[in-house]
Amino acid sequence: MFSVTDYDKLQQIMEESPDKKELLTRLLESHRMEVSAISHEIRNPLTLVYSTLQLIEAQHPEVLDFHHWDSMHQDIEYMSQLLDELSSYNNGEKLSLARTDTTVFLKTLVLSFASSILDTNIEFTSRIASGLPSIIVDPVKLKQTLLNLLSNAKDAVLSLSDSESPSIRLDTEYNSHTVRISISDNGSGIDTKDIPFIFDPFVTYKKNGTGLGLAITRRIITAHGGSIQVKSTLGKGTVFTVSLPVQKNP
Repeated sequence: MFSVTDYDKLQQIMEESPDKKELLTRLLESHRMEVSAISHEIRNPLTLVYSTLQLIEAQHPEVLDFHHWDSMHQDIEYMSQLLDELSSYNNGEKLSLARTDTTVFLKTLVLSFASSILDTNIEFTSRIASGLPSIIVDPVKLKQTLLNLLSNAKDAVLSLSDSESPSIRLDTEYNSHTVRISISDNGSGIDTKDIPFIFDPFVTYKKNGTGLGLAITRRIITAHGGSIQVKSTLGKGTVFTVSLPVQKNP
């Protein structure tokens, strides 16, 4: 699979001439089709295995007490999650664009995330700037990326000790060309030596992580013509900032 750096280099080459762009576009499309085909072929038997396990449980409930039964379920669920995220990564550049009311979009996002942490002691605050312009985005995929960043922040602050107060903040700002959305936390932070690699596929520092979440996020943001930056201090927290262009026309 191509890394983030590989895609950046390919993009630079594509900009050199129309012929190179056409050739590499066909290459990338072929690559995506191969990944989709492989994922599809794996998902079918995996679904059958999961259905068979459910049938066995219904007919022989005693298997629930078997020593490795739960871990087998977890392994299958992990593989299913991996296939879902692989598909999301593979299709990250395919957008269904629509002009979107940024304020309404962000308020809905904030409410969705806030409801997911009601049973925690996390302090979540949001500051949505007034007068945000509408933006042309894929609202489903953009919501996916921002919720992923918020979920990562949640995981980071939940690792804090009882004496610390976990907090997450979402801030927005804009100028005439760009809307910026920042998500910050006071969690465990990211080691400086790891930051250059966190957006690469299959790189993860989380237990049971697939290593595709941030890769998907960056790919979707880049497909929107935007960018994502990260600043982090180990033991103090992290800030991810998503920048999205403001377009005048569809």
